Amino acid sequence: MAAAVVVVGAAQRERPSAPAVVASLLGELLVTAGVLVLLFTAWQLWWTDVVADREQAVTTAALVDDWRSLADGRPVAAASAVPPALADPAPGAPFALVHVPRFGPDWDPRPVVEGTSVDDLQAGVGHYPGTALPGEVGNVALAGHRNTYGRPFHEIAELRPGDPVVLETAEGWFVYRATTAEVVPPSRVEVVAPVPGDPSAVPVERLLTMTACHPIGSARERYVQHAALDRFVPRGAGAPAELAGGAA
Repeated sequence: MAAAVVVVGAAQRERPSAPAVVASLLGELLVTAGVLVLLFTAWQLWWTDVVADREQAVTTAALVDDWRSLADGRPVAAASAVPPALADPAPGAPFALVHVPRFGPDWDPRPVVEGTSVDDLQAGVGHYPGTALPGEVGNVALAGHRNTYGRPFHEIAELRPGDPVVLETAEGWFVYRATTAEVVPPSRVEVVAPVPGDPSAVPVERLLTMTACHPIGSARERYVQHAALDRFVPRGAGAPAELAGGAA
C-alpha cells in the first residue's frame, strides 16, 4: 500500500509551466552569450595585441637587417636639414620605422606601412597614401590604433611640444619635433593636408601628422598630433641622440 501511495504522488507531481521553461532557456542563453562576449572582448583587447606585437617585431627586424646590409660601405655623412628623396612605397609594404621616445623604454619602434586599410593598421602604423614621404615638403600623415592590434598610438596624448618623433628609413633618421595637438571629428580630413587645416595652401614646410581614434576605445573623434622636421641624420652617421636619451 505504501508503494502505491508513492506512485500516485509521483504521477501527481506538477510539470514546469511553458513560461517557466522558456524563462529557464532564455536565462541559459543569456549566460552563454555573456561568456561569448567576455571571450570576444579578451580576444580583441589582449590577443590581437599579442599577435600584432609579434608580427610587427618580425617586420621591424627584417627592415633593420635590410638597412644594415645596405649601409655597409656607405661613407659617413653629416646631419643635414635637406633630406634625400625617397622612392614611393608599394601599397601595404613596410618602408619605415617610427620611434617615439616619450612612450617609454618598453615601447618598441613600429613599422610604417603604405596604406590605412584594416589590414595595414593591423600590420603597424599606416601612411596615408598621397601624403608626403619622410623628409619631403608637405605633411607625412600617419594613422595608428590606440586600442587593439598592438595599439601603437595608445599614448599619443602624452606627447608634449618639442618631443621627438623619429622616422627611420633605409637612408637614415628623420627627426621631427611635436608642435601642436587637437581633437577633431572624423570628417575633418584637412588635418592631413599638405598644410594641415588649409587644403588650398601651398606647402613650404616639412611636417608630420599622427592621427588616432579618440577617446580610447571609441571612434567618435580623432586625436591629432602635429610635428615639424628638425633635421635628417644619415645612416652612416649613427642613430640620433634622441633615440638614446628618452624624450628630451
